[in-house]
Amino acid sequence: MLEESFGKNFSHSTFVFRGFPELQRHRRLLALPFCVSYLLVLLGNSLLVYVIQSVESLHSPMYLLVCTLCVVDIFVVTAIIPNMLLSLLFDWDQISLSGCLTQMFFTHFLSSLESTLLLAMALDRYVAICQPLHYTKIIDSSMFVKLLLFTLVRSGSIMGTLVGLAGSQRFCSSNIILHGYCDHMALVSLACDSTVRNNTAGLAVIVCFVGVDIPLIIFSYMKILSVVLRAAAAGEDRWKAFHTCGTHLMVMMCFYLVGSVTFLSHILNIPIPTDANTFMGLMYILFPATINPVIYGIRTKEIRNGFFRIFKIRANKSMSVKVSPAGRT
Repeated sequence: MLEESFGKNFSHSTFVFRGFPELQRHRRLLALPFCVSYLLVLLGNSLLVYVIQSVESLHSPMYLLVCTLCVVDIFVVTAIIPNMLLSLLFDWDQISLSGCLTQMFFTHFLSSLESTLLLAMALDRYVAICQPLHYTKIIDSSMFVKLLLFTLVRSGSIMGTLVGLAGSQRFCSSNIILHGYCDHMALVSLACDSTVRNNTAGLAVIVCFVGVDIPLIIFSYMKILSVVLRAAAAGEDRWKAFHTCGTHLMVMMCFYLVGSVTFLSHILNIPIPTDANTFMGLMYILFPATINPVIYGIRTKEIRNGFFRIFKIRANKSMSVKVSPAGRT
């Protein structure tokens, strides 16, 4: 009735999330794994940031990039999971159009930052291993300033355009977003005007990030692997190098592949069930954020040693505090 009274000029100002329509009766149980995942993201990434900041030997470009990646992972997950948990637990599933567009911008902007950081980390390792004599000349403070400017300009301009195009649409049919958060194409699919420009912008995002970053990352790791395998004398060293590079690439491909499928499913009208599409849209953000502290933290010898060093120092301090009063008596 309200739509008819306003006619073609009507546009919804509030929206309702329905990311898991088939599991609505079990939504409170569904909140449990996402809550656990969110806590793991906060704990793992915060601990890794603390270790890198506390150990002076880890203040090198590679580990500073890892530290930045952890911060971005915390922010991007925080942009979507708390709001989704409120929806699942307390049925607080409404969001205003401005709130939706804000969440959309930060989610996609931070995800694009993660893509740039993964590329920077791959190129950093490529220079360190394949061009070790030129590492200090190439990887310096000016390079980080250029990387920061490039990242902000590329991600900010592309995601700003994406959100601006979405915000210019009218939403006069349904106001139910079939997703767990304000995904770009999930919102645009509710528009009553032509979405050609939005689809084009969505494809541009995939080309700019997936089409550019993935080939450079794969090239870097293939070069790294070839150099390491030639230098490794023992079979165990070769397997360790292959396993490390392979693990990094698998996590990265999960991030890029699943993210691309969720983008393309709406643009190409791929018939993916809403529950599955929502799950993939969440996993491409949650899974890397959960596993990155393990891949770049626990499995990295220098960071692992730094953690044990901090733990040993704190243990010794606590022991000295307990022993000192007894020594005085």
